[in-house]
Amino acid sequence: MGVFDRFYPKEESNSTYAIDFKRYYNMGYRGILFDIDNTLVPHGAPATKEAVAMFKDLRTMGYKTCLISNNKEPRVKSFAERVHSRYIYKANKPSRKSYNKAFDIMGTNRENTLFVGDQLFTDVYGANRVGMYTILVKPIHPKEEIQIVLKRKLEKIVLYFYHKEKWEKSNN
Repeated sequence: MGVFDRFYPKEESNSTYAIDFKRYYNMGYRGILFDIDNTLVPHGAPATKEAVAMFKDLRTMGYKTCLISNNKEPRVKSFAERVHSRYIYKANKPSRKSYNKAFDIMGTNRENTLFVGDQLFTDVYGANRVGMYTILVKPIHPKEEIQIVLKRKLEKIVLYFYHKEKWEKSNN
């Protein structure tokens, strides 16, 4: 086991909106936890028509959803109301507590819940800590707060080793 394994997602996607959620539903997944900023919309942006439509489609498929954000309640609540999703604010990711709380809120568990987020050290690491299936998406917009910009530099190092390991496994 490598030093960075705990930060590795199970898979990657160019966008949240490119994920085939129907396929996961058919595999038995029933809940999805989403980060908001740079996962669903650019940082600080309100819910888009695309986000509203996707959440409606997810509910129609039979999914329960929960937004899990380190942001303050006004930001998270207003987004959640637009997409009609449950939410947890000030989640203190990567702490396990809010991920486990989300299972209780949705009536799901770590085996049948997906996590979708754009950051390795908060989103993916936290979800990995509780044993969830994690999907890392590319950030929607490059403009980010300074502390996130610094984390992105470290993420590049971890992703280098992640991609190298994946390549090596596929070529053995």
